Amino acid sequence: MPKQVDHRERREAIARALWRVVEERGIVHLTMREVAQEAGMSLGQLQHYFASRQAMLSFAMDFASEQTTVRVDSGLKHLGDHPHPRDVLRLMITEMLPLHADARATSRMSAAYVLEALHDEAVRARARDGLLQGRSLVEQLLRQAIADGHIAADRDPATETDLLLALTGFTTLMELDVIGPQDVLTAVDAHLDRLFTADAGSADHRRGRGR
Repeated sequence: MPKQVDHRERREAIARALWRVVEERGIVHLTMREVAQEAGMSLGQLQHYFASRQAMLSFAMDFASEQTTVRVDSGLKHLGDHPHPRDVLRLMITEMLPLHADARATSRMSAAYVLEALHDEAVRARARDGLLQGRSLVEQLLRQAIADGHIAADRDPATETDLLLALTGFTTLMELDVIGPQDVLTAVDAHLDRLFTADAGSADHRRGRGR
């Protein structure tokens, strides 16, 4: 019997090859031929799965987002059945920063996708929709935390969402070795500590928190 090809698995392998091209050589080398070579296949084989560079890039970005979600879901399991909203937000923010190899690969993929989106309206619309969904999720968590008394009632959830997402801007400073990972974590924790000052148990919660 001939071996059955798992097309989803093959597409994921191509996506990972694309990530490596972006991470190691930069977006300027992000061509279908370069990705095919990195994936160990011919250009014709790659085109069997992706008809265009845009289709390949869009799948790779979707896969990167899925992998970030998988890491967040895994982290949530370690937080227990009823995780503190501060810990949930910290996990979400830190998984969007290049603090470890997997996050660094998906972070660089995201940066390449944004550059592409600036010059391609279809990619721009797709990227914007993804970011809006992510922003909506963060705002929902903040609204619930305010309703539950973890965050002061006079805080504006929309503004606080924007400020939290702005922390992902540390990516550039980390990638260019301006500041290190521990400095980033210290800044993220300081921001979250200020945000959750209304939580009566926050001081004890912070003292018991691991890095």
